[in-house]
Amino acid sequence: MTKIKNLEIYENILIIVDMVNGFVEEGVLHDKEIKRVIPRQIELIKEAHKNGSLIIFIKDTHDENATEFKRFNGTKHCVRGTREAEVVEELKPFEKLKDTISIEKNSTSFMESPDFRKVVHKTPTVKKVDIVGCCTDICDFNGAMGLANYYDEWNRKVTINVHEDAIATYSEMMRKEYVDAAKLLMKQQGIKLVKKNN
Repeated sequence: MTKIKNLEIYENILIIVDMVNGFVEEGVLHDKEIKRVIPRQIELIKEAHKNGSLIIFIKDTHDENATEFKRFNGTKHCVRGTREAEVVEELKPFEKLKDTISIEKNSTSFMESPDFRKVVHKTPTVKKVDIVGCCTDICDFNGAMGLANYYDEWNRKVTINVHEDAIATYSEMMRKEYVDAAKLLMKQQGIKLVKKNN
C-alpha cells in the first residue's frame, strides 16, 4: 500500500474497484465490455483529484492457492505478480497521482482487506464515499455493503454513492438478475445509486 502521511484531512474518497486486467483484458473472468465505463471513471478520477479527494485503487490480488478459487469453481484469476493483477492501462497513470493509494484485496470485499480497514479507521473526517469499478454484483456490492455496515457500527454519518454509469460486470446481460438484485439491495441499505446529471 502506498503511504499517505495524513489521512485525517480528507472529507471525500473515490474508490475504484478491481479495474484490473484480469477482469477487463485477459484471463478466465475478463470481459472487454467492461471498458465501456472507463471514460466515465476517468472523469470522476479527474474531478476527485481536482477537489483534493482521497483516491483508492482496489486491486484483486490472490496467492496461487487462494481459497476463493475453490469457492468459485477453480476460477484462478488475478494472481499476485501477474499482469492480471495490475490496473488497466487506461487508468494506470492515475495510480501515480498525489492523494492516491493502491490497495490489494484477497476476497470479494475490499472492506475485508486489512490495509483498507486501516485507511477507513484513519479517515474520521470523511463525509462522502464514491464507488466505481467492477464487478457490480460481487466486489462493488460486497465492498459497498461492508463499508455501509462499518460506518453504522461506529455511528459515522457518511454518504455512499455507487455510480451506475461507472460500474460493470462480466457477462452482464447473462447475469442481469444478479446485477439488478445487487442494486436493489444496495438501495435498500441506503447506498445511493447515482449517475451523471441526476
